Amino acid sequence: MELPIFGRCREENMLRTVIIDDEDHVRETIGRLIAVHCPQVKLVGEANGVESGLKIIRNTHPQLVLLDIRMDDGTGFDLLHKLETIDFKVIFITAYEKYAVQAFKFTAIDFLLKPINPEELTDAVKRAETLVQEHLNSQLQTLEENLKTEILHKKKVVLKTLDNIYLVDLQSITHCESDGCYTYINTTNGDRILISKTLREFDDMFNECGFYRIHKSYLINLSQIKRFEKHEGGYIILNNDCRIPVASRKREELLELFEKLAK
Repeated sequence: MELPIFGRCREENMLRTVIIDDEDHVRETIGRLIAVHCPQVKLVGEANGVESGLKIIRNTHPQLVLLDIRMDDGTGFDLLHKLETIDFKVIFITAYEKYAVQAFKFTAIDFLLKPINPEELTDAVKRAETLVQEHLNSQLQTLEENLKTEILHKKKVVLKTLDNIYLVDLQSITHCESDGCYTYINTTNGDRILISKTLREFDDMFNECGFYRIHKSYLINLSQIKRFEKHEGGYIILNNDCRIPVASRKREELLELFEKLAK
């Protein structure tokens, strides 16, 4: 029976989605969660590996792919490399732990940790609907490089603004400065990039990468410190001569940190 016109319009406006994961129970779980929590999503297929995933993508032309990173016959990146163009949004599914989670955060690419959380799935799908497709290739390349890199100073971070997307070497960031619900990212070449994330979010992202929350309004790169001025409560002078105040409650902790760095 042919759908009424309003029914066809609704289906046409739904987000055509494919799930690619080598674990049957993961695909089943995601399918159930989407049915309950994501009414804007229409599942058009699923696959359990790279080769079957390629086939389902080419046959169904999805707008969104939920893609496992490690599968029996390869990785999600192997699959993406086999495609001539990537004309769909991607949300990765991963069992990776903390290090890899940071790599995802650095590149502003959405991911879901196994076991799948319904709220995180819903939020990721909503973000995918507004993702600017033209930025995806550079973000994917940076993510793949970061996942392969174990040396922190080689990492890059993707910073997105309304008008631009920046790929910044992590160690070129001198400090981050709070501006309410926004944060200014300051770099060694003088860039001052305003990002719609709180300083707390960057603190969580960078806290094991040589950055230190020195003040409620400042997060600094320890490798950029030139000296510590003890008078007037204390100031850190960075290599670019920027003067950053030290919170009184952080002073002793900072001195102890200097002692550890000197050993």
